[in-house]
Amino acid sequence: MAIKSLDKIVSEVLTEKALRDFYCVEDTCAGWERNVVDQPMAVKEIIENGAERIAAGLGVGEELDDYSIARMIDHTLLKPEATPEDIVQLCKEARTYHFASVCVNPSYVPLCKKELAGSDVKIASVIGFPLGATTTEVKRAEAEQALHDGADELDMVIHIGRLKSGDYDYVFNDINQVVLAAKRVNAVCKVIIETALLTDEEKIKACLLAKKAKADFVKTSTGFSKGGATAGDVALMRYVVGSSVGVKASGGVRTMEDAKKMIASGASRIGASASVKIVTGGTGEAGY
Repeated sequence: MAIKSLDKIVSEVLTEKALRDFYCVEDTCAGWERNVVDQPMAVKEIIENGAERIAAGLGVGEELDDYSIARMIDHTLLKPEATPEDIVQLCKEARTYHFASVCVNPSYVPLCKKELAGSDVKIASVIGFPLGATTTEVKRAEAEQALHDGADELDMVIHIGRLKSGDYDYVFNDINQVVLAAKRVNAVCKVIIETALLTDEEKIKACLLAKKAKADFVKTSTGFSKGGATAGDVALMRYVVGSSVGVKASGGVRTMEDAKKMIASGASRIGASASVKIVTGGTGEAGY
């Protein structure tokens, strides 16, 4: 994607108020849905400049049961003090509740592969985590190692400083190298943009670069920065990437109400450490 085209899309999204006039906040995204109808010419111009858009994501207007929501959750344990025993317990819980995946640090992928053999639970691992500031070559090598060890999905962190400095070619290549490693073995690649550190303009650019690099998902947060997922950011990301790319909400999702709000805003995957409490009706003390 040419940089001029990227800037043009962002400018049109913001100045036409396709996002800001009806920004998704609190408990509803109804204004977001209306905007696509009320400003068809603005949306048409945006699409013609290279970005797909949809009015609302998965979950809007739908009632999902607890099992369906469980199948959208990546059961996550990324704390540095996590022990092998903790990871075994994570896998047992994922089997019991049929979560979409477990999400672990790369060194625990082989253990998860052993513990989850024969189950319907995937193994996700993180790349360049949590800062995203390692070199592209290291991220590619880390991705290949995780895939070799049995990972089905990769959650990579973008180079946030490069994005903020406007080095979009670097960010694109950084994402694309991990995507290419994943695609070689038909694995899924999710791109963490760390929304808490970005302006709306930067969020839009990060999503467009991830989509151009053929990522499968864009993801809000690592859970290790100053903020996590918000309904507004999820809706913004869904609006930018359209229906062909998934959106993962992670960071601070602690209850079923939180999860449903994210899904209604456009999330197709949830990252949480409070997964069991979410599906059993409890409240979590911490949510990845």
